[in-house]
Amino acid sequence: MPAKLLTDEDRPALRLERRLKHAPEHVWRAITDPAELEHWFPAKVDVELRDGGAIRFTFPGEDTSTTGRVVTADPPREFTFVWNDDTLRWLITPDGDGCLLEFTHTFGRGEPAIAKLAAGRTAAGWDVCLDALDARLSGRDAEQPSDWHARMASYVDEFGLGEGEVLAGGTIRFRRDLVWKPVDEVRALLPDEPGWHVVQDPLDGTRVEFTEAAEPDVATQLARRHEQLDQLFAATHGVTLPEWPPERVEAVRKHYAERPTQG
Repeated sequence: MPAKLLTDEDRPALRLERRLKHAPEHVWRAITDPAELEHWFPAKVDVELRDGGAIRFTFPGEDTSTTGRVVTADPPREFTFVWNDDTLRWLITPDGDGCLLEFTHTFGRGEPAIAKLAAGRTAAGWDVCLDALDARLSGRDAEQPSDWHARMASYVDEFGLGEGEVLAGGTIRFRRDLVWKPVDEVRALLPDEPGWHVVQDPLDGTRVEFTEAAEPDVATQLARRHEQLDQLFAATHGVTLPEWPPERVEAVRKHYAERPTQG
């Protein structure tokens, strides 16, 4: 089931579910045993499997680890931990001859609107991880992910993360997550016009912000800039997007015309 973007006490949160044909005990081991995590989780994990225990992550190519805290270790039902102020909760419920795995990733740090921008890439990443988990449990080799741009762009569209807004002062603004792309590479792709700004945060990655004065036909302006931001996002992944067909331009323009645009 595709990821859903929710709000949990004003914080953005992703919810993913998988119905697995495996006993809860087997799934519990797969999500908590470091030897099993190596087969599907993107980092090496060391964990003190108890409430309040430490959990450490070491990513490939990095010499240092980051440490989180186990909140709940209740086998074989719930495993919850906090990592970089985000809360990751795994809930296992018996379901027929298998179980339902519900995973929630709540973004806990910074401005909620900025944290939410990363939901597209994060959802795509967790999709791949959970598919790999299912493959591991089933004794299959996980398929290597392909076309990351398409995966992320699909979620950006579904979650509305690519949309622009009109601020109270009469300025349009777009803010787009660009994952972890180097700032110099992004700047080389920016249009030669004012209003573009690149921000890089050590925990949240790279994003681009664009602002300009709202035009009389603001819906058309937003649609034009929306397409431009989509093309920029693709270009940072080495993908060249064709121009939108007229029907898509009109659909996006109509969307902006019919919705409240003031941020």
